[in-house]
Amino acid sequence: MAQPVAQQRDTAGWFGHPRGLSTLFFTEMWERFSFYGLKALLILFMTANAAQGGLGFSAEKGGAILGWYGFGVYATAIFGGLAADKVLGQYRSVLLGGIIIALGHFSMAVPTMATFYLGLCLIIAGTGLLKPNASTMVGSLYDAADARRDAGFSIFYVGINVGAFVAPLVVGTLGQEVNWHAGFACAGVGMIIGLIQYVAGKPRLMPALERLGQTENRASASDERWWEFWRWVRTREEWGRVTALALLFIFSSIFWGAFEQAASSLNLFADRLTDNRLFGFEFPSTWYQSLNSMYMIFGLAPFIGWIWVRLGDRQPSSPVKFALGLFFVGLGFAFIVPAAKVAQTGVKVSPWWLIGLYFLHTIGELCLSPVGLSIVTKLAPARIVGFMMGWWFLSIAVGNKLAGMAGGLFETLPLPRLFGAVAAVTFVAALVLLAITPWLRRLMGGVR
Repeated sequence: MAQPVAQQRDTAGWFGHPRGLSTLFFTEMWERFSFYGLKALLILFMTANAAQGGLGFSAEKGGAILGWYGFGVYATAIFGGLAADKVLGQYRSVLLGGIIIALGHFSMAVPTMATFYLGLCLIIAGTGLLKPNASTMVGSLYDAADARRDAGFSIFYVGINVGAFVAPLVVGTLGQEVNWHAGFACAGVGMIIGLIQYVAGKPRLMPALERLGQTENRASASDERWWEFWRWVRTREEWGRVTALALLFIFSSIFWGAFEQAASSLNLFADRLTDNRLFGFEFPSTWYQSLNSMYMIFGLAPFIGWIWVRLGDRQPSSPVKFALGLFFVGLGFAFIVPAAKVAQTGVKVSPWWLIGLYFLHTIGELCLSPVGLSIVTKLAPARIVGFMMGWWFLSIAVGNKLAGMAGGLFETLPLPRLFGAVAAVTFVAALVLLAITPWLRRLMGGVR
């Protein structure tokens, strides 16, 4: 019997995976190109004076806006998922989200205050629609029993990091060396390229769309309303697991509050207090924003993954991995405190301080970020796993807001105290988490 056309497309193969993965890979790559390109420029543009073409905001005001922007981008994922489930569907949500993101970047390319704020709001709304639903479609490319699913998500994650790696090099350089608004427009062009290939690749996504049509629950029965959370968690064991997730949510927020200062305090440190020359070559300060993804792509991600596989059943539990993530992000800030002391004297410091910091932060991210996504799927009751994943993104949103608040202290608090305080908070959080790990393990009901 001949296979259905959709199934034939599904098995045609892209590096051994459904061909639709290539469409989603490049969609997410270009979306992350636009997102990280803007993120590298945002606080620098806001705090640059009018003569430099910036808005002339203080670091405190710029950090507050950056924090709310980061919060909004991740918090709206909850509503983007609901909109797709109940109204638009995943394909149209991603398409509409991408269009809104591009309009936001082009709005920011117009040099007025009104278009600046309008652009940020559009990008927040568009990302909330696109980001969670692109990931949902990746999962739907595979049958439930398909062993390629985890590897498919790993390939998809590479797309994220390629976009994040290239964006500061292209958008950042254009914005800093040519014109801020040209950089914003470049980010929008990237999103348009992603949308063109997304629409052209729709036939490759048909297997995923067919599965979503068969499995999406669009019902609104009284016992499945999203606000009646307590009716979804039905047993003592489930309440224990959800409680464990709630506690890990707190530690995740602390981690991202430190890590996301890459776009705030650390970005300002790179721009104002670092001698951005290496081996005689001078480079824009936004290039530091590529280091995290560079470390990911060129070695650390597969190495950390190999360690967990090598350890097998002896590998640390998820809470201990969280503690390791907190430790390494704190270690990065502790590492740079001596450089901050030197910078306070008016001497610009070597770029190797930030290169080392981002290396430590990337190890921390690999200990916590993928583990956090995995633990949600393990602990959340199956009937609310999507809902809980949306709330997990909220921990990243809270972390972004905390990072913006910390960045706002760049001009008012001595940097050694600021960076030292961030390191102390993360170290204490790691110790507290290690102390309560046995209790958390009991709440988790045997899940590692």
